Amino acid sequence: MHDPALVLVVDDAPNVRELIRVNLTLEGFDVHVAVDGEQALELVGELDPDLITMDVVMPRIDGLTAASRLKADPRTSSIPIVMVTARAQTADREKGHRAGVDAYLTKPFEPSELVATVRNLLDARR
Repeated sequence: MHDPALVLVVDDAPNVRELIRVNLTLEGFDVHVAVDGEQALELVGELDPDLITMDVVMPRIDGLTAASRLKADPRTSSIPIVMVTARAQTADREKGHRAGVDAYLTKPFEPSELVATVRNLLDARR
């Protein structure tokens, strides 16, 4: 585990990516960003993040596919993943659960809820 914890924020929407990045940075996290699931999969190997926040709907590789790949790989399976998405239906949450997602936040979200979720998952990992 890095100190401070390293969080990879994955979202194709620049405004959402920046909102998450700013709020987590203000809380003392080391934050890196990716614009889609493909870039996230590339960065995970070099960054070894402690936690990932990820949107579902993105170009190239969507969040559920990226999450499934990360959870299937023994090198990355223990990294907590928080889905941050507008997809709020029960079926969407079930797909996230099947992909191995550790937490699910729907947009619009309260920054304090995001920070609390990230902290709880990181604390559980220590």
